[in-house]
Amino acid sequence: MSAIGAASSCFCLRPGVWLLKPGMQKMSSFGLHTAARCAAKDYYEVLVLGGGAGGIAMSARMKRKVGAANVAVVEPSKTHYYQPLWTLVGGGAKQLAASARPMGSVMPKGVEWIKSRVTALDPDKNCVWLENDMKVSYKYLIIALGISLHYEKIKGLPEGFNHPKIGSNYSAQTVEKTWKALQDFKEGNAIFTFPNTPVKCAGAPQKIMYLSDAYLRKTGKRSKANIMFNTSLGVIFAVKKYADALLEVVKERDLAVNYKRNLIEVRADKQEAVFENLDKPGVTEVHQYEMLHVTPPMGPPAVLIKSPVSDESGWVDVDKETLQHKKYPNVFGIGDCTNLPTSKTAAAVAAQSGVLDKTISLVMKNELPVKKYDGYTSCPLVTGYNKVILAEFDYNGQPLETFPIDQSKERATMYHMKADMMPLLYWNALLKGYWGGPAPVRKLMHLGLK
Repeated sequence: MSAIGAASSCFCLRPGVWLLKPGMQKMSSFGLHTAARCAAKDYYEVLVLGGGAGGIAMSARMKRKVGAANVAVVEPSKTHYYQPLWTLVGGGAKQLAASARPMGSVMPKGVEWIKSRVTALDPDKNCVWLENDMKVSYKYLIIALGISLHYEKIKGLPEGFNHPKIGSNYSAQTVEKTWKALQDFKEGNAIFTFPNTPVKCAGAPQKIMYLSDAYLRKTGKRSKANIMFNTSLGVIFAVKKYADALLEVVKERDLAVNYKRNLIEVRADKQEAVFENLDKPGVTEVHQYEMLHVTPPMGPPAVLIKSPVSDESGWVDVDKETLQHKKYPNVFGIGDCTNLPTSKTAAAVAAQSGVLDKTISLVMKNELPVKKYDGYTSCPLVTGYNKVILAEFDYNGQPLETFPIDQSKERATMYHMKADMMPLLYWNALLKGYWGGPAPVRKLMHLGLK
């Protein structure tokens, strides 16, 4: 979750805001902390790249730390989406409008909102370059650029979405097409895919499968449907405890799971999906579909590929415990754009934001960070319109559960937490910089058992 994911957003310059004009750029050569400091709109004490969950949460926290006038967020989008809701939008349980708010409404009051795209990062000179050759300098940089979707890496997409019977819960432009395809289902294959890349919210590709199964049962069409989950992975879920529970659901509901199958082409005019068998490179399989849900290949934003702040794969190279950059001590990363070895979810961003807040506080005092992020992430695995398996785990793939119950069991209470409580927590606590994950709740729950 850059996405929960996830998430990317957009912004506009407020009236009167300007960045360093081309004729004045040479002034920066006098030094970052002298001349640049005097030019209020081309230097910020804290510069945040990205207006998704991580970027907004951290800008709210930094506002309280250094003052709103000293914080700026660079983000080109006009709308901020709560993307975890899109699973339910694709399944017809929520409206897309419920996931969207104007970016200005979530931007911390007084923080500068720079409506532009980052085109280059120069951490050796403590600055970034934006569109139109605008340059902004910083004392501290927080990178929260999320993850990029690459539908175009599948032959026949994205143009294939112009045809019926195909949708994707990973885009605001295609999520409602998923619900339309489900409603229009008559008989045949309903296929759900998982790509051969890192993805945000790794449980989402199969959540929509479970919702589709429930909907087809409710409408009397299930007997005419062959439901298939074609995943590039070799397991249904990375954590064994939850994988075992999901396999029971799969068996009980007669769902077909095909491992090591990667979607490489969609022939939307013929309603055909082509998969490569990853165990037999070059060998392909063609399946006719009546409904197809596509999870796109994903990767780091283009600006991060071959950037000084990124590792060889293009992800921001941060210490996995402190979220401080491994080379540049005044640079930090959060969320989907980082190389943190945990699932990319909004819940992970929440936990990371609390740790990063403490990390930056100590760095600002010239002290070493001590708070450690344990890799906590969460995936509410929606298995029906009133059922959720709440998966929570750490870097080692070990369950790190909040509640004193067996969370691998399907529960209606967890569904309502996912559908109703978490959006409120997101808008009113995480984005305002007050929610650092469930660790305090977990401690209280467990103390109550002693």
